[in-house]
Amino acid sequence: MKKQKEEKKEIKRLLEELKKEFGEGSIMTLEESPKVDVDVISTGSPSLDLALGIGGLPRGRIIEIYGPESSGKSTIALSVAAQAQKEGGNVAFIDTEHALDPEYARRIGVNVEKLVLSQPDSGEDALNIVEKLVKSELFDVIIVDSVAALVPKAELEGEIGDQYIGLQARLMSQALRKLTGIVSKTRTILIFINQTRAMIGGMIPGQETTTGGKALKFYASVRIELKKIGQIERGDEVIGVKIKARIVKNKVAPPFKSAEIEIYYNEGISYEAEIINLGLKFGVITKEGNSLYFEGEKLGGSYQSARDYLRENKDKTKEIWQKILDKVKTEV
Repeated sequence: MKKQKEEKKEIKRLLEELKKEFGEGSIMTLEESPKVDVDVISTGSPSLDLALGIGGLPRGRIIEIYGPESSGKSTIALSVAAQAQKEGGNVAFIDTEHALDPEYARRIGVNVEKLVLSQPDSGEDALNIVEKLVKSELFDVIIVDSVAALVPKAELEGEIGDQYIGLQARLMSQALRKLTGIVSKTRTILIFINQTRAMIGGMIPGQETTTGGKALKFYASVRIELKKIGQIERGDEVIGVKIKARIVKNKVAPPFKSAEIEIYYNEGISYEAEIINLGLKFGVITKEGNSLYFEGEKLGGSYQSARDYLRENKDKTKEIWQKILDKVKTEV
């Protein structure tokens, strides 16, 4: 026992030395609470904010959100944009896919009139614009949608059938080396949305990887993997999807935590649905039959009616969220 205590002290001392040399977040135990003191912007998803360990996405960092098609990547990025705007921040959206739907963005809370939009013609143009926007120190959040559409000029101008192996990966590597330091200095959150594809020559059948080479995996402080796990139905109508978010990499808090997010087609992330699910998980909300209760008060006779009630009673939603946070703190 004495030897274990001594080893524990030595490990703690070693970790402190390594943090001093390589920076906060470079090494930690999975049990410890996050020690990195950073400002954050909420994702708009309570469960994802909890999984991130610090209450949102860290300022001054590069973030990668990736997953297959229709897994909620753009919705979550736009939700971050909406939260930043609510705090008075400025947001830029680099639409390399030329696929942004302004009406959908508006429905999920983005002030599209104040959103700065760029639809560049090439990967080089996109990343040069990102660099200039970051250096301006005027933007709180910059979103690049997506890495797969950052096509190098040589590929765009070349002949069909020509080989351009590694061009995009080199482009990303060069850009990220420059951007990492600037992003940290300006406290900008730089979000790259990425797609998954089958890994050619992978050892495991069905194994997937992300596009754009390995640089983004290295330079990102936070990597969030999204997967669709179900759908939300009202009667015979499908009205949304259920997404699982997994924190694959986290340099500001312990990684590998996960969150379940409900995304409704007409409104985006359902804040109230997540409050109900988290309330049930932590025992703050109780269920009797189909009815849901908070401290003896009936929220609704069903999940959907409780969600509708909380949408109309924001103060009650805040009260429940605070109780959840208090419960989380006691369990850490």
